[in-house]
This record gives sequence, C-alpha cells and structure tokens, in this order.
Amino acid sequence: MMRTILIAAGIGMLTALPAAYLLIAPDRQDRILVPTGVVRPDAAIPVEAWPICSTMAPMAETADWAPLDPDFAAGKRAIVAADWNAAINALTSAGLRDDRNADIQNYLGYAYRRLRQFEPAIRHYRQALILNPRHRSAHEHLGEAYLAQGDLAKANEHLTALEQICLIPCGEHDDLARAIATYNKIAQHQ
Repeated sequence: MMRTILIAAGIGMLTALPAAYLLIAPDRQDRILVPTGVVRPDAAIPVEAWPICSTMAPMAETADWAPLDPDFAAGKRAIVAADWNAAINALTSAGLRDDRNADIQNYLGYAYRRLRQFEPAIRHYRQALILNPRHRSAHEHLGEAYLAQGDLAKANEHLTALEQICLIPCGEHDDLARAIATYNKIAQHQ
C-alpha cells in the first residue's frame, strides 16, 4: 500500500512539474532582458533597472540593493548617455561607500577606457577581478583594454580565463574573441 502511494506521488510530481513550467514559461518569455543582456526594443524600463554589462543580467532580477545607491544609478545613467566624466564622478562616489562591489569597479574601468585613459581603466578592471575573479565582463573589458594598447598576449590571457569561466557559450567570450580576431586581421595587413 505504501509503495503504491509513493509511486502515485512520484508520478504526480512528474506531471505537475511540466504543467507548472508551462504556466510560468510565458511570463519568463516576457522578461525585459534577453539572455545576452540586450534590452528588447519593445521594453520600456528605467536605466536603473537594467545592467550595462551582460554578465549582470541575472542580477537585475534580484539586485534590490542597486536602486538604493543614487550614485550607482546615476553612474549607470551617465554610461548609457556616454557621459564618461559624469559616470566616473558618480561611480567613484558609489565606490567610496561600497568598496567591495566588483560591478562598480568594472563600470569605472569602462568609463575610463572610453576616455582612452587606460591606466585607471586597467586599475579598476583589476580591482573588479580581485573582488570577483569570475567577473566575465571585467575579463572581457580588460582584454579589450589590453588590445587597445597593443598587448595581444594579455588579451589572450583573459580570453583563456573566459573559456574556463563560461561553461556554456557566453557573450563576453564571444565579444573578446571577435575583438582579438579583428586585431589580428588588422595586424596582418600592416
């Protein structure tokens, strides 16, 4: 009798799981962020609600702390607006309050790199990787910064790190691999 109850319960669970997934799946498909971290054109959301780096796409769903720091939000808005100096000012203030946040360091590195100030950019990317050695976006951006300085060997080190971190294909690996391929193509034609 007990065996029959256990078998029935197991079959019930196996039936309920796909049904629950089907009920939840349309809601999941309507999410604002697609897996690569790109915002759908039909989605209207405030800048503070989405990450700039694709590696933070899952974090956008759970990061209740992100809207709590107005400087962090202002820094993200400034990056979207390509106002690199404003982004640096706001993110520096946020970083003073939260010196353990790898994302802030990565965003700072990105803003400095866009201003072609490679020394502070690399310093912030390295700090992001000290705080989170598996930060995919920091690896990608640091590799791109090294390419901009002509250091292919260091860029390849970060591509190798991404190969070890990304167990399934990830956009950061693909982006850095494309940048390296483009760099190699240009270098061959010179």
